[in-house]
Amino acid sequence: MTFATLITAEQLMALRPVPVLVDTSFDLADVDAGEASWRAGHLPGSFYLHLDRDLCGAKSGTNGRHPLPDRAAFSATLARCGITPSTQVVALDRQGGMYAAHLWWMLRWMGHAAVAVLDGGVAAWTAAGGALTTDPTPVAPGTPRYPERASLASTVNAGELAARLGRAPLIDARAGERFRGEVEPLDRAAGHIPGALNRFFKDNLDAASGRFKPAAQLRAEWDILLGNRAAGEVVHQCGSGVTACHNLLAMEHAGLTGSALYPGSWSEWSADPSRPVAQGA
Repeated sequence: MTFATLITAEQLMALRPVPVLVDTSFDLADVDAGEASWRAGHLPGSFYLHLDRDLCGAKSGTNGRHPLPDRAAFSATLARCGITPSTQVVALDRQGGMYAAHLWWMLRWMGHAAVAVLDGGVAAWTAAGGALTTDPTPVAPGTPRYPERASLASTVNAGELAARLGRAPLIDARAGERFRGEVEPLDRAAGHIPGALNRFFKDNLDAASGRFKPAAQLRAEWDILLGNRAAGEVVHQCGSGVTACHNLLAMEHAGLTGSALYPGSWSEWSADPSRPVAQGA
């Protein structure tokens, strides 16, 4: 059985053969915290990939805080984890899936369908009786670079988005106060891309459990937000192209497929003062 959106801790425990596990825990305010938490205790056999070091390309100052890596470089990263086109991958973190969903999307961008996010992350694993270990995970020997494959994910760049403003539905995954421009702790300017709608990525989660809401509930909520807009017309963005993937995952799990990501997101858009900025709701 292939898992392509979410997987529960119980399903993961029963899954054979054992999938490749990748921990992407991270903290924007303390970039060493995610790896430190992995070293302190992680799912047995899990690899750790660092957002800035492993899942990000070279930064120019104008291409956003987390530009996509070169595909060839990322293919080598996947090989280091023993990931091949036939591998079931499970991505996980300690932050409600906000970083795991980014890896989920990046694997789809590489053409890999068999990737799911551990619903509830490390906390769900331990709550289900799963053990943690401090043992290092050895690098998978002899795995070839991940081959070039047709992408399963769509992207738009800043120029394409500018040409579609007012026509393409744009969903911003940042917190409401950042979307409205009341605060901006990370990027050059406060506000949002004109015409964007706001869906804070954490609204995809059940507040009590920290896990994704049921697919039917997600579908109902997203249908209200999108109205008569088709999922395939939607472009997602956030601060740097990371948490927008949480919304993409939620839509995919709800059966709303085909949306695109603007990887540069607000950090790229706002780096150019000639681009328009909106504030307020």
